[in-house]
Amino acid sequence: MSNLIRTAQLADLPQLKAIYNHAVAHSTATFDLYPRDDADRLAWFQAHQGKYALLVCETDGVIAGYASLSRYRERPAFDGAAEVSIYLHPDFRGQHIGSQLMQKILAFAAQQPDIDTVVSLITSENTVSIHLHEKFGFTLCGVIHRCGKKFGRYLDLSIYQILF
Repeated sequence: MSNLIRTAQLADLPQLKAIYNHAVAHSTATFDLYPRDDADRLAWFQAHQGKYALLVCETDGVIAGYASLSRYRERPAFDGAAEVSIYLHPDFRGQHIGSQLMQKILAFAAQQPDIDTVVSLITSENTVSIHLHEKFGFTLCGVIHRCGKKFGRYLDLSIYQILF
């Protein structure tokens, strides 16, 4: 089994949508409550060009996971910040693919002259994601308590950041 990390292509969208929608339906990794449709994922893909990269990890022809850099906020004052997200296909968890994707996406971000910081908003109970971010040098900036509700319970949101 060999992993290839590459820029996402339009043909990857069905697999990327399936990975994300699985997280929506089965986890608190995202605060989304409803699955995303093809039109939404196409707009999302198109927004991830240039400095807002979208990388995939392909394993034997299957998308095992992806990492994205997104615009942090709409106001231009935030243009030096990007938000990182990593989602894995459930069959490929525990195989260090998240680490491989994080390494590549942070290397990409560090090469962008207009990205000064990368932030990540993580559900506080997602200890696997928190550990991954801390392993790569992210620091906890704060916690917003009970700011989301999913599966009938309130969730906290931990804010992590790495500066370049």
